[in-house]
Amino acid sequence: MFYFATASTERVRDAMRAGLIGQIVTPAAGNRVVEGADWCADNSVYGGKYPGDTKYLTWLAGLPFQDRCRFAVAPDVVADAAATLARSRPLLAPIRALGYQVAYAAQNGATVDSLPWDEFDVLFIGGDTDWKLGAEARTLIGEAKRRGKPVHMGRVNSRRRLQIAADSACDSADGTYLAFGPDANLPNVLDWVASVNRPALWEVA
Repeated sequence: MFYFATASTERVRDAMRAGLIGQIVTPAAGNRVVEGADWCADNSVYGGKYPGDTKYLTWLAGLPFQDRCRFAVAPDVVADAAATLARSRPLLAPIRALGYQVAYAAQNGATVDSLPWDEFDVLFIGGDTDWKLGAEARTLIGEAKRRGKPVHMGRVNSRRRLQIAADSACDSADGTYLAFGPDANLPNVLDWVASVNRPALWEVA
């Protein structure tokens, strides 16, 4: 399990350069990509600051260190699967054409049969809290894993939520926890990540 956060301070950036956590960048935040860090690009839709399709593609095209980018998220509509499909689908191929692995944000109402599986590379679990932690999302995660696609869960801001994401077979997650008291909270995040990645101990009979 890999965790993406905002690059708020030099101490946090050092952790990113060391590969302990990754960086999430957005057009709204205007943050620079940390050299040597693995990172992902989100679209700022959730915060209501999506810049529009043309500006988003231009922003992605200008970002450095694209070889370290795990994925770029196509624009979505929070908690609305049908509207997300209409909004995302025209951008999936253009984002891929820029050299990115493109992530599709599954939302409330999404089903295995409704997603354009061949047109995206990473499944992003969005939606409201009840949906993303529920059976429908777990079904989509299972199908993504069957197809060999990585799975990412958004808005993960506690050890418990990160453990749920890990137990659901997600490969990565992100959250805004480090945006608030980044240096003080960094040890907590590193502890969460170490905890969910720690091998289970089994008693040998």
